Amino acid sequence: MNHTDKRWMTWGAFFVLFVAALGWMLWPRPELADIESVTRGPLVVTVDEEGETRVRERFVVSAPVLGRLLRIELEPGDPVVAGETLLAVLQPGTAALLDPRSRAAAEEQIRFAESDLERAKHDHTRNRAELEFAKRESDRARRLAGQGYLADDQREAAELGETRAKESFEASEHAVEGATHRLASARARLLDVRNPGRDGDAPISVFAPVDGVVLRRIRESESVVGVGEALVEIGDVNELEIVADYLSSDAVRIQTGARALIERWGGDGTLEGRVRIVEPSGFTKISALGVEEKRVNVVVDLVTPAAERAGLADGFRVETRIVVWEGEGVVQIPTGSLFRRGENWAAFVVEDGRARVRTLEIDARTPKAVAVASGLSEGENVITHPSDAISDGVRVVARESR
Repeated sequence: MNHTDKRWMTWGAFFVLFVAALGWMLWPRPELADIESVTRGPLVVTVDEEGETRVRERFVVSAPVLGRLLRIELEPGDPVVAGETLLAVLQPGTAALLDPRSRAAAEEQIRFAESDLERAKHDHTRNRAELEFAKRESDRARRLAGQGYLADDQREAAELGETRAKESFEASEHAVEGATHRLASARARLLDVRNPGRDGDAPISVFAPVDGVVLRRIRESESVVGVGEALVEIGDVNELEIVADYLSSDAVRIQTGARALIERWGGDGTLEGRVRIVEPSGFTKISALGVEEKRVNVVVDLVTPAAERAGLADGFRVETRIVVWEGEGVVQIPTGSLFRRGENWAAFVVEDGRARVRTLEIDARTPKAVAVASGLSEGENVITHPSDAISDGVRVVARESR
């Protein structure tokens, strides 16, 4: 081989290497991507907000008469017993007690209320007997109809009679409750003292109406007070509820009876609660950023026993998480995998080393995970937070493998 041939072979080899290097540089490389597996498991969707505890039933004890209030010795937190613990003592003024005409009218109202209560009790007893009879008749009609001895319309008439008797019985129960409250209200007008035989100048002792603790001492020092002026606030701190104001857009997703999780309350673990009511009227509140927001109060009953939430009392701050959706064995992907494609949701699925767009149907979303109703199966791989360089058909490789 002569020198010229060797030179051409050398230049040819360099040319082949150059073309190979150029091809390698121009050949499209796979895009780096964060890839996660599709999993299956439980998923809970909540709406979260700060809340505040409050005693469910608060009792503000007021002055029954005009007079001079002696110093109240009880302190907030002191226990009280219904009918036994002395809350306050008043020295009535000259115009404190009812005049004879007003007292006679109040006593007459009590007699009317007592008569209404007796009548309501009699109706309740009669309706109970009628309901028991209607139940027996309905059971007998169903049994005979099942044996072919009674027509269907007669059975339906007996069942209708039972339904009407039940409604009348329930109405009579409410009537008894109403009459009881009216009698208590009428008697309250004559709430004079604990000493029926005292004279008009004797001190009036005000006792605790319920068991509980002193929540707030509204009046402390000796002073002159008017009729109905608040003196002491009491309640049972074991009977707590939580009120939290939610954005109206979140409140519409909350259902009565929904499960609530109470966190960051100061103790160990998470407390359980149930939504008792979503108030039907909203209000405007200015956020920390100065934005007007429409808020709705949501009231949650604490389900966790009082022994397991020792120390939690009235007016304490807590974090509430109300469950609006939950499922078991849910197919789910990271929220960062989801993106909009027209009117639908979609994600990039890795198939044979390439990104493929997959249209999805989703059930619910959390800040971290998405419940997929259809479009994906457990064990498939999806791309999280896809970059602009990733499109349908692009080769991809997991970032951690490079």
